[in-house]
Amino acid sequence: MRNVTEISSFTLVGLSDHPLTMNGIFVFFLLIYLMTLITNLLIFLLVLTDYNLHNPMYFFLANLAFLDISYPSVTAPRMLFDLVTKRSSISIPACITQVYFYLSFVCSEVFLLSAMSYDRYIAICHPLHYTQMMSWRACTCMASLVWVVGCSISLVDTLFLLRLSFCRTSSIHNFFCDLPHLYQITCSDPFINIVILLLLGGSVGLGAFLLTFLPYVYIFSTILRIRSKTGKRKAFSTCTSHLTVVFITYVSIIFIYLVPSSSDMVNLYKLFSVISALINPLLNPLIYSLRNKDLMEALLRSYYHLKLTQASF
Repeated sequence: MRNVTEISSFTLVGLSDHPLTMNGIFVFFLLIYLMTLITNLLIFLLVLTDYNLHNPMYFFLANLAFLDISYPSVTAPRMLFDLVTKRSSISIPACITQVYFYLSFVCSEVFLLSAMSYDRYIAICHPLHYTQMMSWRACTCMASLVWVVGCSISLVDTLFLLRLSFCRTSSIHNFFCDLPHLYQITCSDPFINIVILLLLGGSVGLGAFLLTFLPYVYIFSTILRIRSKTGKRKAFSTCTSHLTVVFITYVSIIFIYLVPSSSDMVNLYKLFSVISALINPLLNPLIYSLRNKDLMEALLRSYYHLKLTQASF
């Protein structure tokens, strides 16, 4: 950390400095954060406790729910605390730690979406071999690889942050620390960091993109060969939720990390940061649960079981 001792902290500008607006933002994002925790925790517990959901598709969905609890928890509590206390200072070690965990969870989610694509590919294109190919051992190995790759990519980018020094303006025009913001305010040359980000993120991101979308080429060709309209509709319904989540996630990430930054686009960057860090984790469980009959039935079973348990007492 000796390379970043020129200043000791950054100032998080946040989304607004108007008192009334800040109060409204606090209430709005507190509700979003609480709803995110509740909905994702509910899905995670349902998959964990309901035997009917003990299959690969819901195993990955439980991992997605855990990620959607984790990475908003890196940014939201700090933002809410700053809004209440009217403080906006964050130490450099805390800032870099926030960068590491946020990137870890986001990268892990990107690769988890690829694993979920592969699961849908096997289920639709090779249904007779699904149980064999998507065994619990295979699913556990895939999930472990997702976490290892996500944390490793984040670790490389975070370690390269330590070569930068920060000695001029310490204002970050957002509500949390992220790589593009730190590259903008460093007094060192961030060229190597940007190259590493583009090369690592671009190559690995392209791999994740191909692993996510290539299976759908075969999925759609298989679905189109199904003669029954009911069968086609059922097959499409298992894919639309996943594709919706993938689309929202990739659009946010591409804009934040790959589109060149500009002072004229500060507000737009803030908007996509809010979508990526706070809105996406709430939308994901809503998209999956509202369109998923099995989850709704599991929720009803849990409700009636809880009701019977209370009645017995």
